[in-house]
Amino acid sequence: MGTARSGHGDTAPEAVDAATLAEIFRRFHAAEPEPKGELHYVNPFTLLVAVVLSAQATDRGVNLATGPLFAVADTPEAMLALGEDRVRDFVRTIGLFNTKAKNVVALSRMLVEQHGGTVPASLEALQVLPGVGAKTASVVLNIAFGVPRIAVDTHIFRVSNRIPLFVGSTTDKVQAGLEALVPEPYRRHAHHWLILHGRYTCKARKPECPRCLIADLCRYPSKTSA
Repeated sequence: MGTARSGHGDTAPEAVDAATLAEIFRRFHAAEPEPKGELHYVNPFTLLVAVVLSAQATDRGVNLATGPLFAVADTPEAMLALGEDRVRDFVRTIGLFNTKAKNVVALSRMLVEQHGGTVPASLEALQVLPGVGAKTASVVLNIAFGVPRIAVDTHIFRVSNRIPLFVGSTTDKVQAGLEALVPEPYRRHAHHWLILHGRYTCKARKPECPRCLIADLCRYPSKTSA
């Protein structure tokens, strides 16, 4: 399988075996059976918009902008009626807001014209929407429709290579590897468990190993002691 660079630049060991992988996710499940993402949304459409807006932005920053936006436009029809200029005003605090406002209105138009105003539960249909790539589509399928997709962001990429669960040089390779290896009962929530683990425990610069619930199973060679 080879090796990959961890968050600290050390060479990661070979990935854990299947039994260890299963135990890691059993512990995640035991600690938090129903993990939730941190983006605020009220339906599949607002989830889609929030994920599109979250590229190169923090969930907190997106939530501050989408609270007022979704209060006046929580359907594709309402977003389309709002128009690009007004959407831009709502999301101005988010990075790349000009492009994102344009994409939000354009994807709303496609949903109205091609899907009857509903968000399709199809990877192929989602990926042709403006501003929606494979990662965004995977997030929406997982959260809105319960499809066992594991969209790999910087946190999941780091955690997977660091433990390591699956060693891969790109996010696409890590996603394919994890979706093939994570035991089926845990696959639906794996996305959230790994993101939250990377965000709050297995941090990039200084992982909090002493309070990690899988520290004894992790093969990361540079664990922190305090």
